[in-house]
Amino acid sequence: MGKQIMNITPQDAFKLIKENIDNPDFVLLDVRTPGEFSESHIEGAILLNYQSPDFRNKVQELDKNKTYLVYCRSGMRSSGCASTMNALGFENIYNISGGIMEWQRQGLPLK
Repeated sequence: MGKQIMNITPQDAFKLIKENIDNPDFVLLDVRTPGEFSESHIEGAILLNYQSPDFRNKVQELDKNKTYLVYCRSGMRSSGCASTMNALGFENIYNISGGIMEWQRQGLPLK
């Protein structure tokens, strides 16, 4: 069983992203649809569609030793994703509370 999932505010997430800008062991995951991702996303994010049929397989291909910061539109899908990752043995998972909607409300930058 993995460690506890850390829910963090968009402000803390922004700080975490800035601190890890050159860290290859830090991964920012956007688990929304490709359409949502193309409209706007957080810079440096990698798309991993939570609603895709091969989602679980794609998660299993990820490096369990890396740190992941996960987000979606409102926080629902990313919570599901974080739980899946946790069940698969990932230990360092952060979830942005309120998702990209809250990120935007806080005035944080999008690509």
